[in-house]
Amino acid sequence: MTSVTQETGLLNEDLQRFFSYLQSERRYSIHTVSAYRRDITHFLKCCSLDETRDISWDDIKQADIRRCVAMLHRQGLSGKSLQRWLSSIRSLYKFLCRFKRATNSPAVGVPAPKAAKRLPDTLNADEINQLLSNTAIETESRNSKHNIRDTAMMELMYACGLRLSELSGLNLQDIDWQQQTIQVTGKGQKQRRLPFGRKARDAVKLWLKQRPLASKDSESALFVSSRGTRLCNSSIQKRLKKMALTQGINTNVYPHMLRHSFASHILESSKDLRAVQELLGHANLSTTQVYTHLDFQHLAGVYDDAHPRARKK
Repeated sequence: MTSVTQETGLLNEDLQRFFSYLQSERRYSIHTVSAYRRDITHFLKCCSLDETRDISWDDIKQADIRRCVAMLHRQGLSGKSLQRWLSSIRSLYKFLCRFKRATNSPAVGVPAPKAAKRLPDTLNADEINQLLSNTAIETESRNSKHNIRDTAMMELMYACGLRLSELSGLNLQDIDWQQQTIQVTGKGQKQRRLPFGRKARDAVKLWLKQRPLASKDSESALFVSSRGTRLCNSSIQKRLKKMALTQGINTNVYPHMLRHSFASHILESSKDLRAVQELLGHANLSTTQVYTHLDFQHLAGVYDDAHPRARKK
């Protein structure tokens, strides 16, 4: 097959229908659809389709997929990335077969190299306290509205185990002060209601005193930028990184680390995996089970320190 740089003709029409399906029917976020688009564009280039003749999805065989997987693995793509890549192709072909645009999926039965199990990065309880200590609540007069806002964001993210997009997507009406809960819109537009504690409550209330000075009148977002509009994900990442450095934490702190820390600390105290699954909004319990490995590491450390026959001299 001769090489082409982009999908054309009927292929392109089918792809546009597929991406529209992901966004309108499956309710995937713009970021998730963009990830699918990147994977599938990469896939078509890898398979080197020929644009000089009528192209059919059935022209791509399982041997082509296996060749691509092997080539990408040699180039250094991780097992986890290849698993996601194959998942995108399987989703595409499932859609194509449903609408009779393909007869079968060439990605079925093609394994990805096993991904090394990597435990989530977390902050321990002391590091969380260090990150959120000397906050805007304690030193209101000496903090700018940006610091007050940042403190409220990070307190709420850790209090509820929020994803970055869930935090940035919060609106004023999502807070129920009487029940002390927030309504969160997660992956696939699935909603869940989460409780939050005193520290987060006080931090958010303090921010709401400052918010009218920064926000545009028509803006519904809970957290806004200096321009008065909804704060974007990249800005939140930068503000958290700056906050961690200011508080003397040398670890590379990123938003999802607070979510990991939340899950690890709740599971460590409660031992209730199902409750953690509900709080995180995981569709499958297997996704939540990674935190049991973190909990076991903690238990193993306690054992090593406490058991008379395990202590090091």
